[in-house]
Amino acid sequence: MSTPTILCVDDEANILSALKRLFRPTGYRLLTAPGGAEALELLTAEQGQVNLVISDMRMPNMDGAQFLARVRQEWPGIVRVLLTGYADVDSTVAAINEGQIYRYISKPWNEQEVLLTVREALERQALEQEKARLEALTARQNEELKALNAGLEEKVQARTQELHLAHERLKKSFFTSIQVFANLIELRGGQMAGHSRRVADLARRIGNQMSLEGRACNDIFLAGLLHDVGKIGLPDPLLGKPENKMNGEELGVFRKHPAKGEQALMALEELRPAARLIRSHHERFDGHGYPDGLAGLAIPLGARILALANEYDGLLQGTLSGKRHSEEEARQLIFQGKSKRYDPAVVDAFLALSGGLPEVQSESLALAPADLKPGMVLARDLISRDGVLLLATDYVLEENLIRQIQDYERSEGSRLVLHVRPAKN
Repeated sequence: MSTPTILCVDDEANILSALKRLFRPTGYRLLTAPGGAEALELLTAEQGQVNLVISDMRMPNMDGAQFLARVRQEWPGIVRVLLTGYADVDSTVAAINEGQIYRYISKPWNEQEVLLTVREALERQALEQEKARLEALTARQNEELKALNAGLEEKVQARTQELHLAHERLKKSFFTSIQVFANLIELRGGQMAGHSRRVADLARRIGNQMSLEGRACNDIFLAGLLHDVGKIGLPDPLLGKPENKMNGEELGVFRKHPAKGEQALMALEELRPAARLIRSHHERFDGHGYPDGLAGLAIPLGARILALANEYDGLLQGTLSGKRHSEEEARQLIFQGKSKRYDPAVVDAFLALSGGLPEVQSESLALAPADLKPGMVLARDLISRDGVLLLATDYVLEENLIRQIQDYERSEGSRLVLHVRPAKN
């Protein structure tokens, strides 16, 4: 496979220099042009060797929208990417309509986002070229088959088998690409290793338990593999930090990752259903999730399944609250979140898969904060309305802590119930 060629077009020399520095380590062949006219001459001279064009919006004589429209008309196979400022909304819409661009990137850009966008675009182009090659091969072979007589049945079967193997290779290549995307976030190590695969497997099993059709289960599986792809740009300290230990600014950054994951995948038609599930996999059944605050059945069913599978694995690995839970403890917490964090039907399907209802700890009492006594021991984790772990199981209550719990109940304006065991003598 030849080295991909990228053409960068901008009338500002410093922008072209910045793009050269950015792409130098990638090994791509890089061409530059200071304007649309020069870029069209260069494309003509290159005889179709350019794979992708990155063009600025605002350029003299010929703006980015006009230039990319010409590229689309004369070289439709070239992937078109637009650099634009926030003030260029109308021009960006024109570029989308006239040039049918693959993606637009806002200035100032995020370098990792630019590299990922280009890599995805080139991979998609390669897959489309392979698909076109196979389609051409199929068309040519069908013409040949028309000329064959009944005595060439063996040859027909051999060609059919060749096409089948080619199709299987294409399918395998597609799923290999998915695995590569899924592994990008896990390459950073830590407790993320294997998380996506476990979530995908559990989510698909829950979907099968709920008798979902094969395509829906496949979309859930793909979404499970890729549900954390939006975290690629997060800094390492934030990536390994439980959500309940983040400050307000960190939460604001972290909670953008479902939407970023959707944006990263929406350009691939085969992944659009999975991308929609990824956007909603942190929504809660009671409406207190993010990024859209959806509630109940307004959340796609696949996302409701993915939410439970993701948080169950997070409870086991300790990434959700900072504490690792046993399988029984994690099932207890999932059960406690029924109709609040999770869809009751999804919880029932999950529990049916994992051995039925969790056992209720013996000798435990359900008490209001006003009835607590020093020395009592928590029989279950105390979880806030927002899903934050306040106190862990087996915590021994003291008089000062009981007062804090009572103050917290008053400040929240809602009734708390704590499951406790009697004080030990």
